[in-house]
Amino acid sequence: MPHRFTVRSRLLISGCVALCVTALGPAATGTAATPAPHQDDLYRQAEELTHEPGGPPGVIAVLRWDRHTRVVRAGVADLATGRPPAPDDHMRIASTAKAFSGAVALTLVDRHALRLDDTIGQRLPQLPRAWAAVTLRQLLAHTSGLPDYTAAPAFRSIVAADPHHHFDSRRLLDFVADRPLEFPPGSRYQYSNSDNIAVALMAEAVTGTPYEQLLRELVYRPLRLRDTSLPQGYRIPEPYLHGYDVDPPAPPEDVSELLSASGSWASGGIISTPADMTRFIRGYAGGRLYGPDVVRQQRHWIDGASQPAGPGRNSAGLALFRYTTRCGVVLGHTGNFPGYTQLIAATPDGRRSLTFSVTTQINEALKPDLLQRLRAVQENFVCALLGRSGH
Repeated sequence: MPHRFTVRSRLLISGCVALCVTALGPAATGTAATPAPHQDDLYRQAEELTHEPGGPPGVIAVLRWDRHTRVVRAGVADLATGRPPAPDDHMRIASTAKAFSGAVALTLVDRHALRLDDTIGQRLPQLPRAWAAVTLRQLLAHTSGLPDYTAAPAFRSIVAADPHHHFDSRRLLDFVADRPLEFPPGSRYQYSNSDNIAVALMAEAVTGTPYEQLLRELVYRPLRLRDTSLPQGYRIPEPYLHGYDVDPPAPPEDVSELLSASGSWASGGIISTPADMTRFIRGYAGGRLYGPDVVRQQRHWIDGASQPAGPGRNSAGLALFRYTTRCGVVLGHTGNFPGYTQLIAATPDGRRSLTFSVTTQINEALKPDLLQRLRAVQENFVCALLGRSGH
């Protein structure tokens, strides 16, 4: 049944469309062989999140140690049925999709089809000449200066008028083609959804292959992702975690299928499951897709935070963030989208991982206090993952 756009839905879209896109087999359940402290406390913390003002109706976290997995879940996947969240539920992964475009690009660098110093002028001469000096490295590090297309008035107007609008994903940068760079390339960090659109276009340009096919060949297949896809429409495959706009005292509103994925594409349009995201981040953060030289370049850290910020102190690499918590370091990515907030993280060797998904949008602009609470809970889960109390 088509989504019925209420007044509240349209206010959500018109008020935060840039944020919505910016922050654009099942895992086994059991006790981890490497025990972490306060395991029972993890469920309590997840449950408490679902009762916070404006908190998510559902939470699911997948912690994995080598071959041993624990799933922590609280609340529901669907308020209408009361069904609990499950590791094979589909969900919008929001800006963690940027790690997938990084995986594609860095694999092509490893295979010498692309170079990190290749420029937009060399690979995408159809884009504005003012952007020509921007490199692939700068795009992946969010130091390009490209203006963010999701903030363009024309883009936001289209989405507000027709949330299911089918964009030509490969023309999204047209919305800012008349604008200069925000700053000289490489001079500072600024998160931009335009960066990963350009990354995907570069990958297509050098291979002559659609980005969706590159994802299948270079990411899904080697990491055995069975339930991950990049659609163009607004539908989510069943079963799925329903995402909600939670704004008390109004009842939660289901916004799972509020927006078309075509408007976020390589920047945030992927649909996956907690089980697949666990496989992905273990392989991606663990450096399994490309050689050690590329891994070293990816892990050159600068000041910069993911959107929303992840647990602990954040630093930015190439389509990857370092989260330095009180218990140790994990590498990963975050994201948010109407109805969803995501964290995927793993130790640098990929042997321990955390996928943490909640079913409402939480970020600094919309719910700053809840974001701080979420980050604190995520850090506690990281401490459990690393086998340390952190107290």
